[in-house]
This record gives sequence, structure tokens and C-alpha cells, in this order.
Amino acid sequence: MGSVVLSDMAIVAPFKGLMYNFKALGNPSNLVAPPYDVISEEEQDAFYRAHPNNVIRLILGKRKTGDSDWDNRYTRSADCFKRWETEDVFIHSDFPSLYVTSHTFDPNDGAEPKTRFGLIALVRIEDEGSGVILPHEKTFSAHKDDRLKLMRACNAQFSQIFSLYEDPDNRVLDSMREVIKGQPLVSFEFNDGSHHALWTVPHRPLFKRVADALFDKRIFIADGHHRYETARNYRNSMRARYGTRPPNRSYEFVMMYLTSMDDEGLVVLPSHRLIKRCDTFSSGPFFEKIRKWFDIEEFHFSKGQGKTAVASFKRTLAEGGRSRSTMGFFHQGGDTFSMLSLKPEKRDEMGDDLHPSLKQLDVLVLSRFLLQKTLGFTLEDLNNEEIFHYESSLTKAVGMVDSQTYQMAFLLNPTRIEQVKEVAGNRLIMPRKSTYFYPKVITGLVFNKINPYEIIQVP
Repeated sequence: MGSVVLSDMAIVAPFKGLMYNFKALGNPSNLVAPPYDVISEEEQDAFYRAHPNNVIRLILGKRKTGDSDWDNRYTRSADCFKRWETEDVFIHSDFPSLYVTSHTFDPNDGAEPKTRFGLIALVRIEDEGSGVILPHEKTFSAHKDDRLKLMRACNAQFSQIFSLYEDPDNRVLDSMREVIKGQPLVSFEFNDGSHHALWTVPHRPLFKRVADALFDKRIFIADGHHRYETARNYRNSMRARYGTRPPNRSYEFVMMYLTSMDDEGLVVLPSHRLIKRCDTFSSGPFFEKIRKWFDIEEFHFSKGQGKTAVASFKRTLAEGGRSRSTMGFFHQGGDTFSMLSLKPEKRDEMGDDLHPSLKQLDVLVLSRFLLQKTLGFTLEDLNNEEIFHYESSLTKAVGMVDSQTYQMAFLLNPTRIEQVKEVAGNRLIMPRKSTYFYPKVITGLVFNKINPYEIIQVP
């Protein structure tokens, strides 16, 4: 192995992972958690109670009254991290490795359980616009500031960036088939019913095979846009302090969970839009105005029909979405679902500022015609979490309107993976919450501690 050569290709490397001492600490399900940004306050409390060493104390520490610059959730995470290292809560790997995971889950659509395979490795951080690692969603400063404070305090990456690569021939996973036939290092059921397993791959010949297979691939960020940009910002600050030579110092890399776009377990869910309150809404004028853009079909709904009506409408919505931009609408006091199908000749009215690939997205059809032109929301409003809520379950979204928690819901089909590839490939950005890759990647299986003097050996 030699030092890395700067390139416009993806540079993937093994690393000396830091892992929980699972044998000593008991059931791994009590130690891991979902990514920080999907954990509610109630779930945060539950993970705190699950185990004194649960990863929640690292990724999402609690705020306290009287927090200061020298005592806050980030400094407490760093203290925990250092203490757990000295107390043998963690085990340091002596050898660079790749890490293969399987995640078996219920897709919640009545189908059989699915299994998604992922490869955890280090990937060299690219500058914006490089064309190697491609984002597809907008990010926000507050989230990046939060994650940067944590990374600077701990000098570690606790959660992998969930990323995708194109591999129709399955070269990457096939190269490791023999390894994952054996007994996994970790295997457990999580509290959501999903099953997780992890294998370590310390074999040098495989490093080269995997690196070569991914070298000419574009990598698409599925989930973790804020954390990826944070890793780049952290890298830049470390460069200012320690320099840019050699170019394969540890802070030049970020830990990623890589899965093939062709993996049978890759699932994209919709992000339905729920609106807390819109004072300009009145059902009569609303439907009258949107008829110039949409064909409207009504489906009767009553509480007595319950889940049957919702399931039927979900199927109808999916069928409609195969040929046209189609979405559902449900509002308080209504006794129907409305299916809104964009008239094909109206797509150009979305605006000359949009690239053709963006005009194909249902989330932007919704945004331009319904949220902005009809209901009068501004771009600032669309990013206001006090107004908008996102829900991947159509049944739950309808229930939250029916219970009058929200005033209305726009019900969407999932963004297709081909659309993600096209938008990202054109260096464009989708609105926030355009995709929901399911399930999320679990946090706590392996960590990457950053030593600024460590040189990452690239195959």
C-alpha cells in the first residue's frame, strides 16, 4: 500500500475502527441508536435509560440548565468518549479493516422482510463541485454548526454517511461473499424488530479489490448531507492547523456506509407534507384555483372505513404516479381524499428557473403550484418546521389530520432512485425532505477516531 494520489475518482480505504466491547457490555441493542436527527425527546430519554454506555450520550447529549462554553452537551460527549476509552468500553482495532453489515427489516407494505447490505469504509472528502461525491438535498447552517461542535469536541466520527453507488454487476459485495458467509462478529435484534449483523474484513487483498471496484464510481449521498458538509468543514479547519501534506491524513476522510443502488433491500419512502395552519385556506376556492393545473378525482373517506380506505387510496396514488405527477390531498373536515394529477402541458408553468430534471419531481410540483401559487407560502415558510411536518407513513399522516393535530396533508409518492441520480448528476439540489431512504443506518456499530498525525493507507 502507498500514499494516495489526488484524483477525480472515489478513494475508498479501510480503517482501524473503534468498537464497543460487545462481549463485556451485553446485548448490543441496548448500546446502539438511530441517527441523531430522527430521535425525539422521548426516544432520547429511552436510550439514556437503555444502558449507561448507550451511544446517545455521544451523538445527542442532553442539554442542561446553566450550560456554558466549558460545560455543555458537546464537552460532556467528549468527556464520555474519553472515559469510555480508558474504561475499556471500547476496543481499538489493531489492523485496518472494512466492515460489512446486513440490516433485515419489515418494509411495511405487506411484503416479505428485506435485507440491505452495506459496506462501512473511509472515503476521501471531496471539495464541493468535484463530481465524485454528489449531494441531492439542501442543508441548513444550524444543523451543520451543531455537528461541527460535536466533531471538534470529540475528534471522532460516530455516525456513517449513508451513501449509494452504481453497481449493477454487484462487484463490490460479491468480492466479500466468502467473508459474510461466516459467523458475524455482532448479531442482534433491535427494538424496532429489525435484525443487524456485522462482519469485519481485515484482508488486504480484498481492500484492493473493493477500492478498484469503487474507484470509477460516483457516490450519491442518501442520508447525512449535514454530516458530510460538517466533515468537510472539520477537514478544512484541520488543514489550517496541520497542513495538507501528506494528502491522506486521517481528517481528509469521512466514514461512510455504502450500499449499491441495485441492492434489493434499498427502499425509498415518501415524505408526506403536513401543514399545521394555513389561514388562507378555504376548500372551495382552493379546488377552484388548482383545476387549471390539475385533474382532480375524489375518493370517499369515512372513519368507519379506516385503514381500508387509506390502503386503497395509497394503491390508487401509486398507480397514478406511474404516468403522471400525482399526489393526494386530505384536510380537516373533509370526507374525501383528493387525487391531484398534473396536466402534462402545465409542467412548463413551474418556472424558467428550474432545470428540466427538477420539473419532474412531485415535491417541486407541489411546492410551485400548490404551496406557493395557491396557498401563498414563501420559500422561507417552506423551511419553517413550525408550519410543516414530514411523515413517511400515509396512514399516520391521514390520522394526524383526522385528529386535528394538523390542518391538511399533501400525500406523495416516493421520489424514484433514477430521479435522485439525474438530479445529483446534474449538480442540482432537491428541496429538503425530498427522499426518505429506509431504514436509517444504525449508529454504534463502529466509530472512526481521528488522529491528525495518522496516515490512512489507501489500497
